[in-house]
Amino acid sequence: MELFARSTGIKGALIALLIMVGAGSLIYNQYMVKKILRQERISVELWAKAIEFNARPIHQQGNTRLLLLANELQQREGFPDSLVNELLEVENIRSSSDFVTDELILNEDRNFEIPAVVVDENDKPLEYMYPSMLENGESEVTVEYGFKNVPSNKVDTPEKRAALVAKLKEENPSIQIVLGNDNQRINQYVYYGESRTVQVLRYFPYIQFGIVSLLLGIGYTTYQSLKRTEQSNLWVGMAKEAAHQLGTPISSLFGWIHLFKDEYETDEHAMQMIGEIEKDVERLSGVAERFGKIGSTPELTTMSIEPVLNGVINYLERRLPQLGKAVDVQKDLKAIAEVKLNPELFQWAVENLVKNAMDALKSVESKPFISIRSIETDTHVIIDIKDSGIGIDPKHQKNVFRPGYSTKKRGWGLGLSLTKRIVEEYHDGKVFVHQSEPDKGTTMRISLPKWGNQSSV
Repeated sequence: MELFARSTGIKGALIALLIMVGAGSLIYNQYMVKKILRQERISVELWAKAIEFNARPIHQQGNTRLLLLANELQQREGFPDSLVNELLEVENIRSSSDFVTDELILNEDRNFEIPAVVVDENDKPLEYMYPSMLENGESEVTVEYGFKNVPSNKVDTPEKRAALVAKLKEENPSIQIVLGNDNQRINQYVYYGESRTVQVLRYFPYIQFGIVSLLLGIGYTTYQSLKRTEQSNLWVGMAKEAAHQLGTPISSLFGWIHLFKDEYETDEHAMQMIGEIEKDVERLSGVAERFGKIGSTPELTTMSIEPVLNGVINYLERRLPQLGKAVDVQKDLKAIAEVKLNPELFQWAVENLVKNAMDALKSVESKPFISIRSIETDTHVIIDIKDSGIGIDPKHQKNVFRPGYSTKKRGWGLGLSLTKRIVEEYHDGKVFVHQSEPDKGTTMRISLPKWGNQSSV
């Protein structure tokens, strides 16, 4: 039970860690996205203000007037050339003041790649027409629209332009551009979307969560595999050591039995008791042999299941506890098909199930019974071991075969785990809780493939 509790604790810790990593990543990601979105809006606002600033007529008028004045003064005789040059330098200084606007704000290579568009009051993208002369002497007018950082193939039709404007309008609040003065005022608007950086960041927490989940899953699976291997090696070592330790006293007991037989060969009552003792010692010898085979590939024999089940029933029936009243042992062995078995190991597996059924009878007041039934299907032999005991709580049914799980105050919780290993790993079968209700009993089922159907399981 402690092994199971420890495993559950590790699972809970890993799940909690995964939730913490996912929540922390999501929160930090949202913070970064909001921060970048604020910077992107500032960048677009600067772009819009630059358009508004450069479109003011006063700037063009000022430059033009300075150039005209310098040209007029230069035509006058006797006017110092130094003054003319001074005016031209002032005009150059005014032109250089546009560097920040032209290079740092309007230059697309220095900004976020934010899709944007400038529209009029009717949400129509602004059109810019550029006349040009072709080599054959004909003129051509090129039309460009007020889109920024948008591939041309996405705005090459009126429908595409209208759809993109509608999409950008929904993504972020618009930025207004005011041109002209109070007498003639023109309103334009900038709609913009999200940069590629923001779009990638929005999906990043889910990608990170998936990667962390995968790594934790691989780590936990590896841990479980190593733990099972370690437990398996430990149990194999303990079993083989137990078999080795039992070997010497069992051999000694067989020697004493032969001496007693020679001593009391004329005493019928004594010989009967010695016979029973010999059966139990042979049983011990079989148990030691079973322990010695754990960890090794067992030899399987093609045979019927009936003699193995009869052997288990006959041996345990004489040793069932009476509990103040007789235990009704019921058997219905109809299966005669042959299966691949190691009789000693499979007998051990069935004994474990029967012993667990016996333990479940101890708290039952009504007449207790244990039923062993075997039937055949087209491909399998089915063995049901049913008892009228205390049953298994539904929430514990999936754990009864787990190593270390036990509801008893004493015990290692290995009996059913070994049973599962014997049935499923050595005999290519299945063992599971077929049916159980509290205070009504439990049915454990073993399913073995018939001889010739092993490959279908």
